[in-house]
Amino acid sequence: MLAGGDSAANDDGEPSGTAGRPMLEVLRRQQLDGVLATVVRYFGGVKLGAGGLVRAYTDAVAQPLLGAAKVPLRREVVLAVEAPYALEGLVRRELAAHGAQLRQATHGERVAFVFSAPDEAAALIRRNLDESGQGQLRWRAAPFTP
Repeated sequence: MLAGGDSAANDDGEPSGTAGRPMLEVLRRQQLDGVLATVVRYFGGVKLGAGGLVRAYTDAVAQPLLGAAKVPLRREVVLAVEAPYALEGLVRRELAAHGAQLRQATHGERVAFVFSAPDEAAALIRRNLDESGQGQLRWRAAPFTP
């Protein structure tokens, strides 16, 4: 397993260093994060030896990764803001300009927006909206979304 710089490897009954570590090294060489590799091996009557086990476990992880689509991680922040109706278009344009995803817009006394934005764009969006909203926007705690 490799996630956020932390890693774990387990040989689970195989000779030390012949299963978990080789599998983990494949993930590291591929520069993957947030990945769990699990291999189930059934004994077929032939003893592979340490080198054979390392090759078997390495290949079991490396082969599926050859054709796998690797999707870059995009860290996001969820924000919530209320705006007067007159600023609804401004908020929507600002979100679109920075690749934010509008998750919810509720129309009541004011328009309440819940949106997610790339981590690096969130501060810029907030600053731009605060400036152009001239103090008319109210930032709220964003609801928890898994």
